[in-house]
Amino acid sequence: MLMAASLVLLMTPALALFYGGMSRQKSVLNMMMMSFGTMGLIGVIYLLWGWSMSYGSQSVAGLFANPFEMFGLSGVIGDASGWVQGLGAYPQVVDVAFQVTFAIITVALISGAIAERVRFGTWLAFAGVWVTLAYFPLAHMVWGGGLLSHSDSGLAAMIFGTVDDGEGGLTAAVGPIDFAGGTVVHINAGMAALVLVLLIGKRLDFGRTAFRPHSLPLVMLGAALLWFGWFGFNAGSAFGANGTAGLAWVNTTAATAAAMLGWLLAERIRDGHATSLGAASGVVAGLVAITPAAGSVHPLGAIALGAIAGVLSALAVGLKHRFGYDDALDVVGVHLVAGLWGTIAIGLFATGTFDTAPGIFYSGDGWKLLVVQIVIAVAALVFTAVMTAIAWAICRPLGWRIDKADEQAGIDGAQHAETAYEPSTSALIR
Repeated sequence: MLMAASLVLLMTPALALFYGGMSRQKSVLNMMMMSFGTMGLIGVIYLLWGWSMSYGSQSVAGLFANPFEMFGLSGVIGDASGWVQGLGAYPQVVDVAFQVTFAIITVALISGAIAERVRFGTWLAFAGVWVTLAYFPLAHMVWGGGLLSHSDSGLAAMIFGTVDDGEGGLTAAVGPIDFAGGTVVHINAGMAALVLVLLIGKRLDFGRTAFRPHSLPLVMLGAALLWFGWFGFNAGSAFGANGTAGLAWVNTTAATAAAMLGWLLAERIRDGHATSLGAASGVVAGLVAITPAAGSVHPLGAIALGAIAGVLSALAVGLKHRFGYDDALDVVGVHLVAGLWGTIAIGLFATGTFDTAPGIFYSGDGWKLLVVQIVIAVAALVFTAVMTAIAWAICRPLGWRIDKADEQAGIDGAQHAETAYEPSTSALIR
């Protein structure tokens, strides 16, 4: 589990490379700093109240747990009773190590949508507010026994009733499935990105200038490291070195490979070229889509799920030009679209093994799981949209946008007093 946690932690610097390469030369440092700043801030906040809000036992209406119950990991460190039981068995502090990395990467994902135009200090303030209002509660709702979980008081139980859980309690008859973060991470981050770009507005030259990645090799390297780290993300969510982890590993590879091929095929048909940026983006789309389903589908189902995700995301990234919202680095087109598809597709491809309900392709009653997955996805969308708007408003007095002159000259110099490349090399890169 510590190895898996370390792999997931690597994903945020990998994301910095991925986003940094996709940015223009004059904004690459700011883009990377948004990820690194997130690591610093959320790494502290999570230990103070994030763990308690996500996994505390004192739930508030199934929405979040009492942030003061385990504030500063009170009762977690050195508590002999604090062992996680289930597929794995390890000290609770190891689970803290694993879960904090999820919180960090989720917040960092949002930053790509608002590249090149936001004050760094306001971004950090927003990150702290948003993770408290949106991420911690949604983690509690889905994974902490809250409103969107298998709980007998959750939405799924309200829809199709409850059954005996075999331990003297009740659980949802058709429980929702989010193996590693389709709702908690990707729908959450993708919807937050969409709300932010609508509220903050477009870059100065959006629609008039082609914003091209300044370093495709950085993009490819970032995508490769994300794929590597994602094995901690998905296989680690089995909470042990076991068959479920092996299935998640294989499914992660299958879906990601298929999504890359799907994206490249869509590009080839639409544009006449299969690009390196498309390959890297297809990798991420596949990783996103398989995340909620990694432990509940057959590898053949993972191939189909991934291929469709690649095509859907390749088509979705163009919507920003059609509808006029400036999602700078395609967070909405990749994470929101692939996250929604992966979450809903469980209702089609889930095999019914590993104590999960089967999907439509494996059972006549599979429509019930599909209904539950759709309801959970919609609930997450609405909740995140509202919380993101509130977090944006709270941070508004700090000022969201940098000055127009600074945006034109480059956010790196304005916000960090640095440049990524010396003048002699920047001309070559340009």
